[in-house]
Amino acid sequence: MKAVVQRVTRASVTVGGEQISAIGRGICVLLGISLEDTQKELEHMVRKILNLRVFEDESGKHWSKSVMDKQYEVLCVSQFTLQCVLKGNKPDFHLAMPAEQAESFYKGFLEQLRKAYRPELVKDGKFGAYMQVHIQNDGPVTIELESPAPGAAASDPKQLSKLEKQQQRKEKTRAKGPSESSKERSAPRKEDRSASSGAEGDVSSEREP
Repeated sequence: MKAVVQRVTRASVTVGGEQISAIGRGICVLLGISLEDTQKELEHMVRKILNLRVFEDESGKHWSKSVMDKQYEVLCVSQFTLQCVLKGNKPDFHLAMPAEQAESFYKGFLEQLRKAYRPELVKDGKFGAYMQVHIQNDGPVTIELESPAPGAAASDPKQLSKLEKQQQRKEKTRAKGPSESSKERSAPRKEDRSASSGAEGDVSSEREP
């Protein structure tokens, strides 16, 4: 799932010359749903969008507050063209979820978004319609979001850190084992050499493996 999030002072959607939706200050979200998207990707994207810090705080510090923190509005528009793959210069959309399936998925996304935030502050366009989307970008600020691909957990920094620590422990264990057994093997040889030569600090015995 892909999303383009724009910080706006206002945005609206017009269909057939009639304005069907509009917001004031907040974010406009263009959402592209892929064939592989599941409930997991949906929930991930909802969390990211609502918690994305693109607004200033009360002291004017940038990138400090999310749309939820500021209680601003959200306008969502389904846009399958975000799943475009170019074949030469021609856009191809075979990675986009088919319209029939995508419509119910998109409705589920909106439902989850409204459930996690305030329903009256979440607006949308008209799925499948030819729309004119009017966006007054504030900044401009535009952020691209993408849900993790299946199996991407292994590339997560926290997960990698855990794996690295496990590997380090294994290496320490392997290193510790041979050194102890080496000491055990070398100890008798050292005593034997000392006994036979009569030299207690024989330098040659210290170089024995």
